[in-house]
Amino acid sequence: MKRIDLAAGQQLQESDLTRQGVLPPGALEAAADIIAQVRAGGDAAVRELTLRFDGACPDAFRVPDEVVRGALDLVDPQFVAAITKAADQIRSFHEHERGQSWTTYRPDGTVLGVKVTPVASAGIYVPGGRAQYPSTVLMDCIPAKVAGVRRIVMVTPPQKDGTLSAYTLAAAALAGVDEVYAVGGAQAIAALAYGTESIPRVAKVVGPGNAYVAAAKKLVSGDVGIDMVAGPSEVCVLADAQANPAVVAADLMAQAEHDPQATCYLVTPAAELVEPVLAALDAFCAQSPREQITRASLDDNGVVVVTDGMDDALAAVNVIAPEHLELHAVDAWDLLGKVENAGAIFVGPWSSEPLGDYVAGPDHTLPTGGTATFSNPLGVYDFEKRSSVIGYTREGMLADADATQVMAQAEGLWAHALSVGVRRRVAQDGIDDPARLTVDATATAWPHELAAPGRVTL
Repeated sequence: MKRIDLAAGQQLQESDLTRQGVLPPGALEAAADIIAQVRAGGDAAVRELTLRFDGACPDAFRVPDEVVRGALDLVDPQFVAAITKAADQIRSFHEHERGQSWTTYRPDGTVLGVKVTPVASAGIYVPGGRAQYPSTVLMDCIPAKVAGVRRIVMVTPPQKDGTLSAYTLAAAALAGVDEVYAVGGAQAIAALAYGTESIPRVAKVVGPGNAYVAAAKKLVSGDVGIDMVAGPSEVCVLADAQANPAVVAADLMAQAEHDPQATCYLVTPAAELVEPVLAALDAFCAQSPREQITRASLDDNGVVVVTDGMDDALAAVNVIAPEHLELHAVDAWDLLGKVENAGAIFVGPWSSEPLGDYVAGPDHTLPTGGTATFSNPLGVYDFEKRSSVIGYTREGMLADADATQVMAQAEGLWAHALSVGVRRRVAQDGIDDPARLTVDATATAWPHELAAPGRVTL
C-alpha cells in the first residue's frame, strides 16, 4: 500500500490520491459503439454482442417467470432465510424515505405544492462477472417497490456455460422483480434505455456494473434517468490507536477482494498502527480464496495516510470522500458530526461494512470515486418524480401579476408578460371579448416604462 505521511497542519490533497476517474480511457467510445449497434439492430445486435462478450446467449432473453420463482427451490434454505431477513430490514429502512405530496395555501387562496409520483418503470442492472450479487437485487429492487414502481426489470449477464446464478434469481423472486432478462454489459443498458423487439424500454436505469456499464449509463442519461455513474468499490477506515489491527485489515480486504481496481484507504493519527495492520493483511491474504484479486487491489490502489492528529485525519477523510467510511475510534460517535463526505458511514468497531452490504437496511449502491461530495446512496427518492403544483385564484394572480410582467419585460419576453396581462384585463376590467383583448396588446403586456439599466463594465 502507498503511504502518505502528513506533518502537523498539512492537508491531504486530491492530487495525492492519483485517482484516474470513474471511467478508464476508451470506455466511453466502446460503450457508444455498442449503444449505436443496439439502437440500429435491436435484438440481433444484443445477441451478437452477448455472444462476443459473455460467450453464451439464450434462445430468448426473457427468463420465464416459473424459472425465476423455481430458483428459490434450488438454493439452501439458510440462504432463503438470510435474504428474507435482509429484505425485511431493507424494506423497513426504505419505508422512511417515501416522499409525501404536500400543499400550502396563501391568504388569497393560491395553492402551491408538490405531487410525488413513482416512475412507471425501472431497470436494475445486476453484475454477474467475477462474482454473483443477489444482495444487489434486493438493494436495487426493494426501494423501487417501496416507491410504487409498477414495472421492475432486471438484467444480468449469462455465464459462459449459458446458466444464470440461482442465488440471483432467488433474490429476484423474493424481491418481486417483474421481468428478468439474461443480458448484461453495455448492450443491456442500451436495451433498457431504448428498447428492442423483446425488451421494452424503461424510464430509469440503476445499479452497479463494470466500466462499460458505467459508461453506457452516462451516455444514455438524459434519454432515461440513471442513479449515478459508479466506479470500482472503495473503503476508508479511520482508525485510532485503540483499533484492533486484525479487524482493520479484514475490513480493508472486504473491499479489496471485489476487484483489482477497488481502492482501500487507511487513515490514522496513530503511526504505530500501520505495521500491525499490514502484517495482518499479509496473513489474511495468504489464506484468501481471492488472494490474487485482493493483493492486486491493495498493492496497486491501497493508500495509508498517517496524520498528526484526529482533526487532520478527518480532513483527509473529507478529501477522500469515500464510498464506505468506517470509524474505528473510541469516540466514534463524536466524530460523526465532522464527516462531510461519505456514501455510508459505519460508526464504531462493531459496525462491519459487510453488515451494510447485506442486511443492515440502508442501500449499498453508493457514490464512488469522490462523488460522495455531491451524490447520494440509492433510495426511494431515486424512483420518485416530483411535480410542482401551482393553482392561482383571481386575487392571487392579481397580486403577483405586476412583478411577473416587470420581470418578463426586463428579459424581453413579450408573450410571457402578455399571458399575465390578458388575465389582468379579464379580472380587473371584466373584458371577455377576444377581439377587445387583442387590441393594443403591447400596452397589455408591458404596462410600465422601465428605465434602461446602467452599463456594467469589467
